[in-house]
Amino acid sequence: MPPQPGAADRLRALLRQNTCHVMPCCFDALSARLVEQAGCPLTFVSGFSVAAARAGLPDTGLLTVTEMLDQGRSICDAVSIPVIGDGDTGHGNAANVQRTMHQFAKAGFGGIMLEDQVAPKRCGHTGVKEVVDRDTAIARIHAAVEARNQGADLVIVARTDARSAMDESQGETGALEEALWRLKAFAQLGADVLFLEAPRSEEEMLRFCQEVPGLHMANMLEGGITPLLKPDRLGAMGFDLVAYPLTLLSTAAFAMRKALADLKAGNTPETMLSFQELKALVGFEADNAMGG
Repeated sequence: MPPQPGAADRLRALLRQNTCHVMPCCFDALSARLVEQAGCPLTFVSGFSVAAARAGLPDTGLLTVTEMLDQGRSICDAVSIPVIGDGDTGHGNAANVQRTMHQFAKAGFGGIMLEDQVAPKRCGHTGVKEVVDRDTAIARIHAAVEARNQGADLVIVARTDARSAMDESQGETGALEEALWRLKAFAQLGADVLFLEAPRSEEEMLRFCQEVPGLHMANMLEGGITPLLKPDRLGAMGFDLVAYPLTLLSTAAFAMRKALADLKAGNTPETMLSFQELKALVGFEADNAMGG
């Protein structure tokens, strides 16, 4: 049999399709498997969601790269769809970025997102105050591209938070111009997907797609800064990926709160998976059929 394409190649094949892919973000192996079973062609490991689910912590750079890799291996092992990992700032200087690239590739990821915030970073919709200077931002993506060329086969998603971080110092127009400049530079370096975090309007989103060459990612966070748009609208604007970073975590937490309230009141929750469905979800019946 011919060798099967790797995760990065499968992700690139998806990105060559002329469509806007819906990408619900996962936080553990079970949520990733649900994404796959729902028919979604790919998923993204949300750093916010992993920090919350794994450690009960905010997304302020508190998780280590080791913890993210450990979570990522479990997720990649649980599904056959390509997975993009959250590489944060690359976890250090250019050499650290390259090591992070190789570690993520070995863990089974198909892609990695790298950003230009000052470490420790934070969620882009919770008041980003500072990004690194242009030279440092460029050095990070350059290092990632070099690592990819050296065998760390990952689709590179290059993100900028300059729109938020420079709002106060340069004003809205200046902050957006700086963000677009950085994204153009990332594209020229060889980044595969470009990500403008936290645009404030449809006009800003459209400018991003029209003025920055390459593939574009949108981030649809319920209650966040960016307007919530339908995938059809985003595709028409020029977006190729639309991430939903907290939808699964938020709905899961809501359902667990409701179930706990029911239990506290002495009732069995009415809405839940059946035991049979839960066993099937984790492969219990398949294990039994193999004598496991």
